[in-house]
Amino acid sequence: MLRTSVLALAFAGAVCSFLPAAHAGKSSGSGPGAPVGPAEVRAWLMRIHAAASRRNFQGTFIVSVGGGVSSARIAHYNDGHNQFERIESLDGETRFVFRHNDEVRTLWPDQRVALIEQRDLLTSFPALLQVSDDRIVDFYEVHARGVERIAGYEASVLMLRPRDAHRYGYRLWADRATGLLLRADVLGERGELLESSAFSDVAIDVRSQPETVLQPMSQLDGYRILRPVLTHTRLEAEGWALRQAVPGFRLVSCVRRPMLDIEPAANAPAPTALQTIYSDGLTYVSVFIEPFDAARHETQIDTSIGATHTLMQRQGDWWITVVGDVPTATLRAFAVALERTR
Repeated sequence: MLRTSVLALAFAGAVCSFLPAAHAGKSSGSGPGAPVGPAEVRAWLMRIHAAASRRNFQGTFIVSVGGGVSSARIAHYNDGHNQFERIESLDGETRFVFRHNDEVRTLWPDQRVALIEQRDLLTSFPALLQVSDDRIVDFYEVHARGVERIAGYEASVLMLRPRDAHRYGYRLWADRATGLLLRADVLGERGELLESSAFSDVAIDVRSQPETVLQPMSQLDGYRILRPVLTHTRLEAEGWALRQAVPGFRLVSCVRRPMLDIEPAANAPAPTALQTIYSDGLTYVSVFIEPFDAARHETQIDTSIGATHTLMQRQGDWWITVVGDVPTATLRAFAVALERTR
């Protein structure tokens, strides 16, 4: 179902940071490592963001979630003014994601379906989420953990431990020479590994080949095109309010969007949903609000796959879906705080 894919594309919980080469040393073993100050954290986030957006790289990355493993090939190019990206899934149903700046086209060749979106938030591995957020050290303890080898590169290691129970911890590896994120682990409250994204091989500073992105983006003959129109709005203007903020999370965006399926019911218009996205600087929580429909909303759901938790429940005449790479209690805090104002 494309509805699930749209949710996943609208919200992605990859996180990233890095340790500059000037601060790297030999691995510190199991100790906590040197604490990191706010100014350094800000500098690291800016450098990893620059590496993910300005460097040319291509390789294969592997995502391990909930006992399952999937892989994809990625190529990213920057010509100084434009960004081009191509991601090809290597497991399960064939899927390609092509990006030219903020235009993203997701293709399912087997079903001849293409989803075309404008996306301001580029959150997939190895991109950075919220470089403009200076409050990360308010909610995470950040420690340098020395140097390890990842995908053939010397990588600086950084540990981020949450200061409260509203978020997970992270262990991050980044190339010392360029700052490119090479691996990101999401850690549970006991330090257990919930999810990992890592390059198995990668080449950095390769020759730019934008034609390998632009050409397949334009070859959509025979595809059914889905082009959801997103309308920017405010939660209050839609008759909703979050009566109590969840600590550390700020509103990033609020849009009204259609919820699309690959195989829609005959002559049935696509239902619409209000989507709000909140971030603490490293991870996101997405809240979807749509009218309750007994035919589609049969069962309340509280489930998790790796670090990603999903909560679906009825609230009066409305159906609420909350998704995020955060503990279930955090999702419940958003659901409980959400109230209808009219």
